[in-house]
Amino acid sequence: MAVIHRTTMTPTKPELLAAWLPAQPWYAATGGAPEPVRAGGFRLDDPEGEVGIEFMVVTDASAAEPVAYHVPLTYRGAPLEGAGAGLVGTAEHGVLGKRWVYDAAHDPVAVEQLLALLRGEAVPQAQSLTDTPDPSVTVQGAAAVRPDGPVRPRAAHTPQGSEVRVDGLPAALSLTRVLRPGLPQAGETAVLAGWTLPDGTEHRGVFAALPASA
Repeated sequence: MAVIHRTTMTPTKPELLAAWLPAQPWYAATGGAPEPVRAGGFRLDDPEGEVGIEFMVVTDASAAEPVAYHVPLTYRGAPLEGAGAGLVGTAEHGVLGKRWVYDAAHDPVAVEQLLALLRGEAVPQAQSLTDTPDPSVTVQGAAAVRPDGPVRPRAAHTPQGSEVRVDGLPAALSLTRVLRPGLPQAGETAVLAGWTLPDGTEHRGVFAALPASA
């Protein structure tokens, strides 16, 4: 169970993302510095209790029209070997000390728990509350997505989003980066969740999906 601490992070998560977003191929440049604003999300628990896993949504206040970005993150107490390409940055946590923040597409713990969620074996948790399930996060479809062995994700990023390949799975796990309202494609197993735009408009769409062949 992840414990949500009421404390500070320096730099803050939006500050980390403001520096990281422009380098991502799926980010729509606005001509100015990004201004990420929290817009929703949820968490998954690491069964070992070591890694924080957060599926964050931010909108970019620097854009003329609001764009909602899905930014899954993990928080670790030490560097993750072999995942340098996924490092978002480091921050000082008011309770836990120095934390290494990673794009969760590169983190085996996060990918393993996301696959467990798609199998119906993990319970999505509220983003800012300890030990509080979030029933608004649902899985549509059913997929027996169990890797053959330890999860070693291989993430690729394009303007269309991110794909994560794992040995033993016949298809890549798709992570939506630019969120849009809607339902999964026919045959997909998908995680659906909501977010809120700056004007208070609420939307719901696909955060992650596996095609039918998986």
